Amino acid sequence: MSKSSIDQKLESFGLSLPSPKPSPGIYKPCLTVGSMVYVSGHVSMNTDGSYINGKLGKDLSDEQGKKAALQCGLAILGSLKNHLGSLDKVKRVIKLLGMVNAIPDFRNHPQVINGCSELYVQLWGEENGKGVRSAVGMGSLPGNVAVEIEGIFEIE
Repeated sequence: MSKSSIDQKLESFGLSLPSPKPSPGIYKPCLTVGSMVYVSGHVSMNTDGSYINGKLGKDLSDEQGKKAALQCGLAILGSLKNHLGSLDKVKRVIKLLGMVNAIPDFRNHPQVINGCSELYVQLWGEENGKGVRSAVGMGSLPGNVAVEIEGIFEIE
């Protein structure tokens, strides 16, 4: 099977997708409705499957949080690829919801979630890679992960 153009771009950036893990809860990682794919929240995970844990503003720097968000973005892509067969079927990013495990007075949630958003703009361009977005702080996230991101994507 030949590599998709998105796979080639990821490789050129020196990035690889983590292997999708089975859902620990009662939900699907991805669900297609018409031309939209709804993607459940994906947590910050290294390529080796280990989690990126900690609270922004206490345990992790903004830059470490941004890297955690990038890893969420890669995990989402891994699930999309598993679900669709090819990332080239993704036409555009519609919406992202980024949740940051942070101390109460942390203020840089948008900059953290940029780790994911910047990747998607690099992959699909300014028009199709930049969707609408929310970036919010949470008092905690499952397993004390640093970041969780969910998304909606339009497919061909």
